[in-house]
Amino acid sequence: MTLTRAPAPLPGCRLLTLAALGAMAGCTSLAPPAPATPPASAAPSKVGGTTADAAPAPVAALASAPASATVATPATAATSAPSNGGPAMPREARPQYDAEGRLVGLEPGARAPEGNVLVTPGEAAMGTGTLGVTVEIEAPEALKALLERHLDVVRLGRLARDEVDEAEWSRLIDAAPAQARELLQTEGYFNARVVLQRQPRRTAGAPDRVRMTVQPGPRARISRLNFEFEGDLERAASDNDPYATKVRDDLRAAWALAPGREFSNRAWSDAKAQALARLRASGYALATWSGTAAQVDRERNEVRLFIVADSGPLFRLGQVVVDGLFAQDAGTVRNLLVARQGAPVTETLLLDFQERLQKAGLFAGVSVTLDTSDPANAAHANVVARLGEAALQDYTFGIGVSANTGARASVTHVYRRVFGYAATSRNKAELGEKRQAWEGEISTHPGPDLYRNLLGGTVEWLKGDADIVLSQRLRLGRSVDLGRIERLYFVEAERAKRETDLATTRAIAYSVNYHGVWRDLDSVVLPTLGYTFAGQIGAGRSKATNAETGPFTRAYGRLTGYLPLGESWYGQARVEVGQVLKDGLVVAPDSQRFRAGGDDSVRGYGYRSLGPISNGVVGSGDVIFTSSVELARPFSASLPSVWGAVFVDAGNAADSFANLEPALGYGIGVRWRSPVGPLRVDWAYGRELRRSRLHFSVGIAF
Repeated sequence: MTLTRAPAPLPGCRLLTLAALGAMAGCTSLAPPAPATPPASAAPSKVGGTTADAAPAPVAALASAPASATVATPATAATSAPSNGGPAMPREARPQYDAEGRLVGLEPGARAPEGNVLVTPGEAAMGTGTLGVTVEIEAPEALKALLERHLDVVRLGRLARDEVDEAEWSRLIDAAPAQARELLQTEGYFNARVVLQRQPRRTAGAPDRVRMTVQPGPRARISRLNFEFEGDLERAASDNDPYATKVRDDLRAAWALAPGREFSNRAWSDAKAQALARLRASGYALATWSGTAAQVDRERNEVRLFIVADSGPLFRLGQVVVDGLFAQDAGTVRNLLVARQGAPVTETLLLDFQERLQKAGLFAGVSVTLDTSDPANAAHANVVARLGEAALQDYTFGIGVSANTGARASVTHVYRRVFGYAATSRNKAELGEKRQAWEGEISTHPGPDLYRNLLGGTVEWLKGDADIVLSQRLRLGRSVDLGRIERLYFVEAERAKRETDLATTRAIAYSVNYHGVWRDLDSVVLPTLGYTFAGQIGAGRSKATNAETGPFTRAYGRLTGYLPLGESWYGQARVEVGQVLKDGLVVAPDSQRFRAGGDDSVRGYGYRSLGPISNGVVGSGDVIFTSSVELARPFSASLPSVWGAVFVDAGNAADSFANLEPALGYGIGVRWRSPVGPLRVDWAYGRELRRSRLHFSVGIAF
């Protein structure tokens, strides 16, 4: 293999430091040459305040060089001569310095008679493009990631050696400890110890190596907090205004960086942002910081915080400006605000107003804002509602299938301005294998107290495993939806007919009823934490075939809880209980009584297939009790919306609690947490039936 000389440095080449040259030549240190060439036994030289041996390490031969290639140490290569008439030894190129001792190039080495040249590491480094610097950081994992992401020497170290001159590399390396300490201070480490060790590159094409060792020490903690206010808030609180005093005290109590907490720049910024957002959400929409400061005591490793908030004016409700109405009434929009004039315009007030408008069913687009353009008029500020009305009439067609009632098709018609009045009508017709029904209702638009007046009716044909029930209902009442609470009061007239292979019975009832739903959930559509409770109570009078006419009362409750269990596991539990109270010979209509079984009852059994058995036929009972426990978790982190579940259900309906014998069902299932609610597919085994059943449903039952 023929060895060739590396190209000589071009005029205008970048200057290299002595340390870099030492790395190129494989030396521990290197000083500018004396006027005369020093012998191999030269005394140690002193570089950068440290003493090192002048004798360099041996020069390594090229990996692919033939065995006959001659390799010598630099000390001998510079002075070796032909011996015994043999070939001349190649001479290593010598570094050339300017008057100030800076490297400017390499003197070409002498050629051997056969034209071969020994390329030394110094020459190879001058002619080879390499990476600049490799930085190894020893630090706690979180701080290591911070330093690797932001240190200049790490980011620029990925560039080729010839893209940045040696002086810049040296500057970056020298500045690295100070920059590292500045970065560590942003995480609250103000007494960190940073040690930098530079290991020059030993071979051609290899980058310099820098090892940084970081000992962060303890993180500084907050020792004192001064949280003061200016503007209308402070003046009103000084006058003992209840609202201003509460806002001020709540802000101080909610401040995230309380004394004793660890300090970091991110936590400091987040705490200020959260406090300012909370102040603005309280009605002081133009609040700003008058001043903020974090004073560091390095000796005590403590931080003192000083913050002053200028609240600006408190915006109070003036007028509601409505834009975008064509058919609906502006009064309906104002009724949904549910706030008196002069009330503080908080973020909660605006969000609740917007949510009520969206749930009213009258508008396709809703935007609610506070007009802050005139701070001088903050005491009578306008709330602007920009609306896009929904179509006056629309039809919705649907097809589906349910494990409870089989295949079905439906059509729904909504008319949002009945005969020009502020009222909405809804009519739905459903045709299915086991259920056929018509449901209709006319309800007024929400009034000042959010209540709607309603008139509704239902006709339902329901086929069970051993009977058919036909019922008709007519109700008149009032309803309200307050978000977390729903209430419905109504009087109802009902007629029902039940047919079996053995007999037909009829019943008529008149009742007064109250239904309510209370919920406290992290999400109404996809809950994982909280509870819901649905309660019903009613009293009436019933007349039935082969039974006495008399009064009855009905009570029913269903409680469902959701709880995260950790490690991506989630729990759900349900208890359902109900009872109809009456004299022994009085019979309530079948729709007022109870049956169990099905998707949201006891899985493993058919819909309404559990109840008291008379003459071999399942009927409705006067009492019901069911319960359920379920554990679920995502299948994998890559599919967070697809869960697997295991469950156990138990319960039944009977003529009395003394006669109630719970049926047991258990199994496994899959949940897809879709945007419209969970889609559930369950395989359940019914112990009493000794066979399994497939269940599927969409949504949450309240």
